[in-house]
Amino acid sequence: MKKSKKVLAVLLAALTMSFALVGCGGSSGSSSEASGSSSKADADKVYNIGICQLVQHDALDAATKGFKDKLTELLGEDKVTFDEKNAAGDSATCSTICNQFVTSKVDLILANATPALQAAMSSTKDIPILGTSVTDYATALNISDWKGTTGANISGTSDLAPLDGQAEMLKELFPDAKKVGIVYCSSEANSIYQADTITGYLKDYGYEVKTYTFSDSNDVASVTTTACSESDVLYIPTDNTAASCTKAINNVALEKKIPIVAGEEGICAGCGVATLSISYYDLGQKTGEMAYDILVNGKDISTMEIESAPKFTKKYNEEICKTLGIKVPDDYEAIAAE
Repeated sequence: MKKSKKVLAVLLAALTMSFALVGCGGSSGSSSEASGSSSKADADKVYNIGICQLVQHDALDAATKGFKDKLTELLGEDKVTFDEKNAAGDSATCSTICNQFVTSKVDLILANATPALQAAMSSTKDIPILGTSVTDYATALNISDWKGTTGANISGTSDLAPLDGQAEMLKELFPDAKKVGIVYCSSEANSIYQADTITGYLKDYGYEVKTYTFSDSNDVASVTTTACSESDVLYIPTDNTAASCTKAINNVALEKKIPIVAGEEGICAGCGVATLSISYYDLGQKTGEMAYDILVNGKDISTMEIESAPKFTKKYNEEICKTLGIKVPDDYEAIAAE
């Protein structure tokens, strides 16, 4: 009897172990299914991107298009949506737009131009923010000990062309000029930075330099008129207000036969004779690649260095050069007519 009880106990123990093993096998299968569901959820993720663009003009439009094209290419058309808004040149509207993005809980904000970047920075410390068409991030974000990264939820691309190269271009084209007028919007921090920086280079070449600033589009024509009457040649940096007012600037400068060297191609196409410029479309594409690294590859935006344009090209406005009788060297490329 004792032997029978012992055998029964062994059988019961073995049966208990079998159930335990089956239970473990079931748990393992459930865990595997849960993991698979998580992966599927990631694969099915649709990323919502908020785009705040300061104003509509060729350069910023090209940067936005490059960004959207590249991110769509990398993610797939069905994996990304864009909430694209234009602030019509108003910084306060940039703030409203960015706050709306935060409320909507977008996955990333593209801030196109400095005021848009500053508005995005004020609206959130959590959502990743990528800037583009921003000249100098240290100036834009008021960072005194700049080391190439922000240490915050912000990175992006810079549209700064070499200011020493632009000063050299001006000297190459107008060696006999005496007075250079720098025209820009006083409310754009990056324009102030460019004006201050290039002034030193121009003075080193022996030019007398004077700045002429407008506060908004309403006084562009009057400020340009004054600058033209007191200058031999004008320089306009990468400036969003100027870029949206090239027709008004050109109406004044062309009549007075004053040439303009521009900080970027869009301004040059509208009122300039030459520029050492970047491709804003390429700049947007680079920003799109950065967005993919953040959203998909999990890159830490706070440690991502600000990227620059891949190349710079000497370009000229064939029509205005012809009107003013200016001959450019052979290594300049004509801006394509629209």
